[in-house]
Amino acid sequence: MKCCFCSPQVILVQVNPGEAFTIRREDGQFQCITGPAQVPMMSPNGSVPPIYVPPGYVSQIIEENGVRRVLVLPQQPEFHPGGHSPLHHPPPPPHPHLPAFIPHPAMMPPPPHLYTGMAGGVGDMSSQYISQYHPAHIYSEQGELVSGLCCCIKMLFICPVQLHSQVIQSSKTYERLQKKLKERQGGGGGGGGGGGGQVKDSPPPSPQKNCSSPPTVDIHNGVGGKGLEVSDIQARGAVVSWSAPTRPESENGNVEDECSPPEPFSYEVSISCSGKDGKYKSNYCGEELSATLEDLRPATDYHVRVQAMCNCLQGSPSEAVSFTTLSCEPDPPNPPRKASGTKNTLVLQWKAPCDNGSKIQNYILQWDEGKGTGIYEQCYYGPQKQYRVTKLSPASRYSFRLAAKNDMGVSEFSEVVDLFTSCSVPLPPFPPELEMAGVTWLCLKWQRPTSSPKEDDIYYILEMEEEGSGYGFQPSYDGDELSCTVKNLHRSTKYKFRVAAYNSEGKSNPSQVVEFITNPDRPSSPCRPVIRGRVLPNSFKMAWGEHFLPITLSLSNPFSLSWELVYSGPATEHVCEGLKPGCSYQTRVYCMSEGGQSPLSETLQVQTPAVPPGPCQPPRLVGKPKAREVQLRWDGGSPVSCYSVEVSGPQSEESREVYQGPELDCSVGGLMPGKTYSFRLKAANKAGFGPLSERCEVTTGPGAPEQCKAPSTTCKSPSCVVVSWEAPPCNGAPVTEFRLEWGAAEGSMQVCYNGPALSHEVKGLLPATNYFCRAQAVNVAGVGPFSEAVLCQTPCSVPAAVSNIYTLKESEPPPFYSPSTCLGICWDPPCDHGSEITSYLIDLGERQPIVVGPVTKHIIQHLQPDTSYRLVIRIQALNSLGAGPFSHTFKLKTKPLPPQPPRLECTAFSHQTLRLKWGDGPAKAATSDALQYQLQMGDKSGRFISLYKGPCHTHKVQRLNESTSYTFRIQAFNEAGEGPFSNVYTFNTPRSPPAPVKAPKVERLDDNSCEVTWEALLPMKGDPIIYTLQCMMGNSEFKQAYKGSATSFHVQNLQPNSDYRFRVCAIRQCQDAPELSGPYSTTVTLSPQRNEVAVGGGAAGSGSRAGTESNRARRSLTDEQCAFLLLMVFAVIAILIAFVIQYFVIK
Repeated sequence: MKCCFCSPQVILVQVNPGEAFTIRREDGQFQCITGPAQVPMMSPNGSVPPIYVPPGYVSQIIEENGVRRVLVLPQQPEFHPGGHSPLHHPPPPPHPHLPAFIPHPAMMPPPPHLYTGMAGGVGDMSSQYISQYHPAHIYSEQGELVSGLCCCIKMLFICPVQLHSQVIQSSKTYERLQKKLKERQGGGGGGGGGGGGQVKDSPPPSPQKNCSSPPTVDIHNGVGGKGLEVSDIQARGAVVSWSAPTRPESENGNVEDECSPPEPFSYEVSISCSGKDGKYKSNYCGEELSATLEDLRPATDYHVRVQAMCNCLQGSPSEAVSFTTLSCEPDPPNPPRKASGTKNTLVLQWKAPCDNGSKIQNYILQWDEGKGTGIYEQCYYGPQKQYRVTKLSPASRYSFRLAAKNDMGVSEFSEVVDLFTSCSVPLPPFPPELEMAGVTWLCLKWQRPTSSPKEDDIYYILEMEEEGSGYGFQPSYDGDELSCTVKNLHRSTKYKFRVAAYNSEGKSNPSQVVEFITNPDRPSSPCRPVIRGRVLPNSFKMAWGEHFLPITLSLSNPFSLSWELVYSGPATEHVCEGLKPGCSYQTRVYCMSEGGQSPLSETLQVQTPAVPPGPCQPPRLVGKPKAREVQLRWDGGSPVSCYSVEVSGPQSEESREVYQGPELDCSVGGLMPGKTYSFRLKAANKAGFGPLSERCEVTTGPGAPEQCKAPSTTCKSPSCVVVSWEAPPCNGAPVTEFRLEWGAAEGSMQVCYNGPALSHEVKGLLPATNYFCRAQAVNVAGVGPFSEAVLCQTPCSVPAAVSNIYTLKESEPPPFYSPSTCLGICWDPPCDHGSEITSYLIDLGERQPIVVGPVTKHIIQHLQPDTSYRLVIRIQALNSLGAGPFSHTFKLKTKPLPPQPPRLECTAFSHQTLRLKWGDGPAKAATSDALQYQLQMGDKSGRFISLYKGPCHTHKVQRLNESTSYTFRIQAFNEAGEGPFSNVYTFNTPRSPPAPVKAPKVERLDDNSCEVTWEALLPMKGDPIIYTLQCMMGNSEFKQAYKGSATSFHVQNLQPNSDYRFRVCAIRQCQDAPELSGPYSTTVTLSPQRNEVAVGGGAAGSGSRAGTESNRARRSLTDEQCAFLLLMVFAVIAILIAFVIQYFVIK
């Protein structure tokens, strides 16, 4: 491994083949980088990081071609590589976990080249790494072989990401690395005399390691925690346990030697509250197989995983296990705040704290009642977030605290907050003081009245009076701040100020009046300076108008682009000397006073006379010359205004100007490729042009070929075209290949040929089609432009084969078409290839072929119905050039005859409905049945309307009129078509019985009689309605008590101690039919009359009747009352069911 410092910012750590470099990333995981590789690492200052080497070795830095290499070699007094001074670093104390050992040279035969080993990192990242050991050979100046050995090195780098490093170091790791190194270098020290001796000038051998050396367990192959379980889940904690991972086997297939005790595993537990793939945070690190997770949030979903570590290696994390913490009481809320208040009231407000998974139901607000004893009493309990405390004392302190309550319990109380009620009118404050003054503003401050408590909300009014204005004091500020900046004032003017304080109780008297003066303003801008006399190449005289203030003159330097102070004083003119000829200078002046510096005057620009420039150096070529352009550059001399470049061609002595301007380089275009041109340069200023420079000869490079001529096309067949073209001028480089583009559209051509030939045959084309082509030449200098696009049209040909053949749809055939005796076919017209199709030939296999015109469909007639035909059909298109190929075969068959209609029957009827049945089969059939039916009913005008269409065998016709005749007919159909309609069937609906009568009302008249009344029904289509009243005593049968058209009946001869039940039904008296009885009404019960103790005979009689009416009222309910009662019962049941679901299922 070697470290290359390529720049002051980046350090490249080169990992050699067979070596490994381990670093720790930002997420805490280790990354092992195996060679060969280069790891770029940042350095803040570009310095060489410190290198720690074992005793007896030194580190040296060798710089080759701008790249510094760090070598770790054995210490040799006479070794000085390449004249570079070595950097010696004092060896650090040995690492507590790093055994200081060096392999014996006899165990590692020398390789044929030098190995350098280095590991490191840069920045604030501390990376530790142990490289593999390679012996090194260096030849000194006397020809003596010096054997070195690259040892374990440790470099400390500093990286901004502050990553932690780990060191892969143990005796087992060293033995495995040493074994691999021997195998890679040829196995053992077998070269040159036994390989057991020690090479001259080699370092002393390191001590050998025995079985007591602590081994290192390798878990780098993804060994992580297994069997992760979460138990004892609480609101803010949980217990996590896992099982230890299995240890990997060594290289020879066996577990690590039993003589070396295995290093213990350590575990890192990480949790995430943002999902399984969220960011994990470490919660525990240790060697135990269980951990207690603390400081968790209640009612929160967490994912936990565990990762095993051994020494500096980490295994892969385990599968994440999710769990949810329990709910608990709310967090302590913030103290309540004062929203408003007066002398006797305080309005408190607060915000809801975190409920920890259970909704907050109430808040508990306590106070000390203003006693200050620390004993708190409850003043509010409820769900609101504000409360008004009344009947308080003025200017008094009250302490409050707040707690929240949910189903899990009561939270802790918040911090105690002290609030004060308002006090009396404040005293007059002290007069305001001047804090800072300006030209148009004054900054004032004042103090709070000493008698007012700090908790009292006091506001201030600042009043101002301008001297001589005559308006008196006017308010300029109103607020609670103790300072104010008064703006928009006049300069150098006196102002009077006073301040008054007020609160909710009133306003105080104003303070004493104070006076303050604004500052004076800065002076105005002086006049622009002017020139006196003639301007010389090196000096000129400046003058400006008389001014009563000191003047400062500044001059701009054209070379440094800055202003320089050349004069300051009371004079009115000044001579500027030491100037350069041919330069432009700018001058300006300003004056100073107590108010500050005045604005700058207008700038005067002065141009010193120029001196003609001398001859220039010849221009030089920049970069590689192009085919038609070269880049020239020259050096500038004295200040000039522009440069002129002239060029002369290879066969002409005349020169022409190609550039004129102030730049020191230019690009000359429009040249010929592969030609030699000469260039000369001259400079100019205001005095004129100087002489031309010497000639500069430049030869342009080769260019891309010229544009090819339009290619020619020859059609060999309708599908083949031969394209040929001519070679264009090559522009200094021979043409290496030609490119031919071909396409059906001019804008979408593609390359179809690359090669040196001058012709190409394009095959697989379509007849009677337009194609475009163009050619392009290529040489080593580039690609030439495309030629003009050429249009080529292929000749016409026979039609293409018919591709799609299908049967005619049912909606497409003509009226005479019958699927039982005809077969209809249609097809998509094929491509005619430039010649119109004249006819089609239909081959029917064994039957005679049919020739049709230029149509796309045909019907085969005169077939037997209900017979299957399987015809092999293929179609061939014909045009004026011949017949095209046949299409693919197509098979068809005829359909059977349509079905006959079934017999229609009426199985059930009523005065409004008729149930019809037909055919043999179930009442309901699947929609996939092949045979379906259509039922139609005739209307008053004799037309039939479709009622049902489907596979079922029954249908119920509803919404009919009573005593009416209806006509029906039915039709069956299947895939063969629709069958004929059946004969017309006629069915009649019967008369409708009368509607049920509402429950009658029974009124007791005396002990032996009562009156029964009921509601009357309207006549039905002219038929009168009579009523039948039946009565039942006790548990006997109902007997007819009355029959007639009246709506009431007086029942007599009742027994006093018996129960009677009454019911009524309506009877329709038809004119030409027997009577139709309706359903009976609800039964009404008449209970026996109870005897009550009466004061008098008349009172007893009236009381008995009133009791009978009360009992009757309680016994009978109206329809509206019954409906309302049922609705209330259903509502109560629904509420109970919802409560049970909410409590037992959801929660």
